[in-house]
Amino acid sequence: MTNTNNLLVNAKGCCAPQERTLNTKSVSNNLQGQLPVAIIGAGPIGLAAAAHLASRGQKFILIDCGSGVGANVLTWGHIRLFSPWRYNVDKVARSLLEQSNWTHPDFERLPTGKELVEQYLEPLSNLSKIRPYIQLNTKVVSIGKKDTDKMKTLNRESLPFIIHTESNGSYKTLEARSVIDATGTWGNPNPATSSGIWLKEEKSLHEQVFYGIPNILEKEKERYANNRVAVVGGGHSAINTLLDLAKLKETYNKTEIIWIMRRQRVEDAYGGEEKDALVARGKLGSRIHSLIDEQKIKVVTPFRILEVRKTQEGIMIKGNKNNEESTLNGIDEVIVNTGSRPDLTILSEVRIEIDSTTESVKALAPLIDPNIHSCGTVRPHGERELRQPEKDLYIVGAKSYGRAPTFLMATGYEQVRSIVAYLSGDVESSEKVELDLPETGVCSVNYNTKKSGCDDSTSCN
Repeated sequence: MTNTNNLLVNAKGCCAPQERTLNTKSVSNNLQGQLPVAIIGAGPIGLAAAAHLASRGQKFILIDCGSGVGANVLTWGHIRLFSPWRYNVDKVARSLLEQSNWTHPDFERLPTGKELVEQYLEPLSNLSKIRPYIQLNTKVVSIGKKDTDKMKTLNRESLPFIIHTESNGSYKTLEARSVIDATGTWGNPNPATSSGIWLKEEKSLHEQVFYGIPNILEKEKERYANNRVAVVGGGHSAINTLLDLAKLKETYNKTEIIWIMRRQRVEDAYGGEEKDALVARGKLGSRIHSLIDEQKIKVVTPFRILEVRKTQEGIMIKGNKNNEESTLNGIDEVIVNTGSRPDLTILSEVRIEIDSTTESVKALAPLIDPNIHSCGTVRPHGERELRQPEKDLYIVGAKSYGRAPTFLMATGYEQVRSIVAYLSGDVESSEKVELDLPETGVCSVNYNTKKSGCDDSTSCN
């Protein structure tokens, strides 16, 4: 039987006899050991991976397309997280920071996204063990295996990864022994349509449709003041948006707020309220409950959007309400909070297994399916569950959960702790579970019906 770890040299055709063989496995492994681990994405999870690698003396490089670390987080920097500081700082990162006289923020305080970046991610990125190995303003175009394509199997595991990048119009490549994809899903939103399909009419409205949580009370105040605004979505992101619009309406009383969602009853969106062990999250449900009772927000539910298009009267939203066709006309602005999905484009030339339903790492799907689990019932997991068919390639953080909105930052920290332990040769540590999660109580926003996922907009990387 042919040894697949041997490379045929001077073969005369595919069936030629071996004239000389060169064992490349040990040579390649030695070369691989000199290469860095490449981390893609400088958010909380990517930086935690860097901290763990640095603490174990492993070579790494951290690549991000933003101009600074935590760029995605800053897009929702005005939003306050549900969980206090004690659950938002990785333990190893904290240890490295404290060696530089960094002071941990108040453990019980709830940070905003901006505070998370300024008080944690930026100090962490500036540590001498991490800063030299960060490449910002650098977009990863694709990831593959050196000198081969996705179809080739011979000696594949012994080949390094090749990462193609673009920065200011200049294209470069770098090699890595392992890749940790921590690019998240934020910035790759779902459309407003209930089918999940992007239609050209909706795409053409990019100047009047905002995907995410706009800074309504400051930066975007003039955009929404005294306008007729529709908010699409039934999770915590939508509630945060609605509460800000209601605050804006106190000053600009001509502001009209319409809440569109697919839930059968608006009450299903209130969550656990006072029963929620995460007090800040519970208060969101109570506040929106009061605003609905006071009729300050018009609720349209259950409503399944078929089409969003521009008309002479403004934006028209066409859909089905109680199985009958219905249309909302004359809308000035639309804010879409329907979640995000992973962009797998950069991984098209490596071998990965993605669940067909959740678009998560395949092995995670039964653990995180929002039809079954909420963020408080997801079982801890690590390197073993996150392995891909492509050896030493890992998808972590919110991206590992695909479209499932049950991701928690602390879960991502445990993912990279386990992976880095494995890559460092500490298999025993990689197989241990060291996850410390808050007692989340009523995690689901759908408290009054069956369990479903909590919105991840305030905990994504």
